[in-house]
Amino acid sequence: MGKHRRPGPPNQPSRAVPRVNADDPLAAYNKRRRPPLDQYSRHRPVHGGAGHLRPDEPRVLETWDGFAYQVVGTAPDLASAQAWANGLQVEDDSGM
Repeated sequence: MGKHRRPGPPNQPSRAVPRVNADDPLAAYNKRRRPPLDQYSRHRPVHGGAGHLRPDEPRVLETWDGFAYQVVGTAPDLASAQAWANGLQVEDDSGM
């Protein structure tokens, strides 16, 4: 069988070729500090479970700080969380 190309999401760069600068002595360190799948912000259901189920439940908003995801707030529903993850502003009245 021949080699097959497995396409990834259109909004993410390919991870098949490492993006490492040969002139930078800290390039390997900086590469390890990238978030998984290059997602700097993500959302999860508050009570766990699949993200596509129960779209009217609140979501936890998280951002990558270089080592782990940190909670930065909440969103009232899936649509608001997706808007926040795509770079739009979400009003957060949770006090977090």
